Amino acid sequence: MFWRVFILVVLSLINIILFIKMVWGPTGLLEYRDLKNRHAELTEKIAALDAENISLSREIRLLRSNEQYVEKMIWQRLHYVRENEILYLFGDSVKPVSGAADDGKN
Repeated sequence: MFWRVFILVVLSLINIILFIKMVWGPTGLLEYRDLKNRHAELTEKIAALDAENISLSREIRLLRSNEQYVEKMIWQRLHYVRENEILYLFGDSVKPVSGAADDGKN
């Protein structure tokens, strides 16, 4: 009878130890949950980067093949003007463009 109780106690302790390692161990359920959340975050970030990559690829394709689009981008981003055209920039919308600063001559 003593051996049966002893074996039962030892097996119970082993089960408790295994359960503790399963939940709180370095490869346990809590670590798995954290890794699963990190995986979901990284998957979302990859999807966002893929969408941005597709958008940039489209813009590159347009810049290489569509002269009207190139002209539009130069007009919008660099504030270039056509002949007989006047450009008015107000307040915060003025962004310095490299090469457009004063050259020190007045």
